[in-house]
Amino acid sequence: MCGIAGIFHCGTIKPVDPARVERMCDALAHRGPDGSGVWTAPGVGLGHRRLSIIDIAGSPQPMHSADERHVISFNGEIYNFRALRRELEGLGAEFRTDGDTEVILAAYQRWGTDCLSRLHGMFAFAIYDRKDRTLFLARDRFGVKPLFMAMLSDGSMAFASELKGLLAHPLLRREVDPRAIEDYMTWGYVPDHSSILRGVEKLPAGHFRLLKHDAAPADPQQYWDISFAERRKGKPRDLEAELLHHLREAVTSRMVSDVPLGAFLSGGVDSSSVVAMMAEASRDPVRTCSIGFDVAAVDETSHAAKVAQLFGTDHVSREVGSDQFDAIDDIAAMFDEPFADASALPTWRVCQLARENVTVALSGDGADEAMAGYRRQVFHHHEERARRLLPAQLREKVIGPLAQAWPKADWAPRPLRAKSTLQALAGTGPQAYALALGTVPPAIRASLYGEDFRRQIGDYRAEHALEKVMRDAPARSGLDAAQYADLKFWLPGDILTKVDRTSMSVSLEAREPLLDHRLVEFAASLPEGLRVKGKQGKWLLKKAMERYLPADILYRSKQGFVTPIAEWLRGPLQGQTRAIAASSALARTGWFDRAQLSRIAEAHISGRSDHSRLLWQLIMLDKSLSRLGIAT
Repeated sequence: MCGIAGIFHCGTIKPVDPARVERMCDALAHRGPDGSGVWTAPGVGLGHRRLSIIDIAGSPQPMHSADERHVISFNGEIYNFRALRRELEGLGAEFRTDGDTEVILAAYQRWGTDCLSRLHGMFAFAIYDRKDRTLFLARDRFGVKPLFMAMLSDGSMAFASELKGLLAHPLLRREVDPRAIEDYMTWGYVPDHSSILRGVEKLPAGHFRLLKHDAAPADPQQYWDISFAERRKGKPRDLEAELLHHLREAVTSRMVSDVPLGAFLSGGVDSSSVVAMMAEASRDPVRTCSIGFDVAAVDETSHAAKVAQLFGTDHVSREVGSDQFDAIDDIAAMFDEPFADASALPTWRVCQLARENVTVALSGDGADEAMAGYRRQVFHHHEERARRLLPAQLREKVIGPLAQAWPKADWAPRPLRAKSTLQALAGTGPQAYALALGTVPPAIRASLYGEDFRRQIGDYRAEHALEKVMRDAPARSGLDAAQYADLKFWLPGDILTKVDRTSMSVSLEAREPLLDHRLVEFAASLPEGLRVKGKQGKWLLKKAMERYLPADILYRSKQGFVTPIAEWLRGPLQGQTRAIAASSALARTGWFDRAQLSRIAEAHISGRSDHSRLLWQLIMLDKSLSRLGIAT
């Protein structure tokens, strides 16, 4: 795991200052504390920061091919590199190192851009061809590893693993994109199709980009996509066995490491399944770690301890207090762009704990998206059935107005809290799912924005991008489209961003075996009844794991990392809560109606309402603006 950065001149060839590339890499030092390197040639510069995992002493970067034609800077891991190496050796390739970096170079020399279909892993890399004078940028299928890009005023394109790498370049404009604010206020993060800064792009997951010195920058090209359009046939028991086969392959392929390796263990289905497969494949006790909370209602350490005991792992656990509010500045610094998923804080803490004992940790991320594990997916599945039964005119003319009139009664018993369900049934499936996934509904956002800001964003609405993803999805049902949207939109923008930044901040490599693309492709082909059954999601995974895990692990209610932000905003962060409307960087932008922000803040502080999620988003936006010094 590493950090990469570089500069490439498009349409012309100018010298590249090595010191400039070095400064970009220095901003990424946390991603690679074990080594660094910079290589430049006319019109191009590649930089690298290394966290040594495979072939610790033998694979420095940027790395040249044996014939010196190609140069690579690579971030990630290729899990099938040994099999690829054998295949390439049979075709005449010779290798000087024992790692995966040189295998990527040889694969590109043999197969060109088609090499991407052969790489199993997580990656972002840049390969420069000194003969053809082209730059090849690529990102893995799901976007586990990030890659930011920006065209600069001197005609060059700069790229880096994190935005802070680009921010180290003096020519990067720090001008906010108003549409990114609308995106952030909708989702709680800035999705991959957007960026907080004008002119900055993220290479989409499953895409590559070819750049030439004598041409304008070409658009990214897609090399892989997940399809839900086919249905696997077979007896449930046979499909269960096939799922277990893919799961074993995914986990064992990610256990290759020349440094200490372990796993995050929350005690939930996903991380417990990963640990079960690791224990089955390992002669030595698996190293596991978990974080507990001093609030019993959200503490899962007893479940993690039970799984650890079941598989005889070398387990460590630590309790995190509910007074972690002083760490929010550190969180803002990690992400560069505003990021309001409050579980980033405990995720960071478990990464810190893991790094005390290991350099690589396997996680359970990805199963909810791939196998329908989120409650919202299960609800959407059932809503789609109801939507098909209700005539369109009834939904539009009766249910729609009823949803508008129904009070938002969060205080009432659950059967009376029907507003969101009525809104979902009144709209289309994509519209309903966008509302379910969003954090701040359109009407509330509209009430927050100032008049000038509303003019800046015009008719742009953040939900439209997700709705389009669902409408265009290679899918046969509403559940398919929802899972596709989660994999393409939510996963890279929120979950993978969270894990990448928090793990890399402590120089820990996190691997996601449940995002093995062969496993996900298999899961996407399962009949809906083997993904969702009644109120249970991830049905086939749970059935398959019954031979390994007890029922109270497999079928208990889903929990997640919870942070007591409502209490913080009424207590120790009360001053920051009030400052949002008065003296903060955010207040000075003029984007929001200060009086409305003040009313929301005071209602929360007094306890009349719970606006914690919205206020947390605003505070994290404020901290990002302050740190980046973004011009408005």
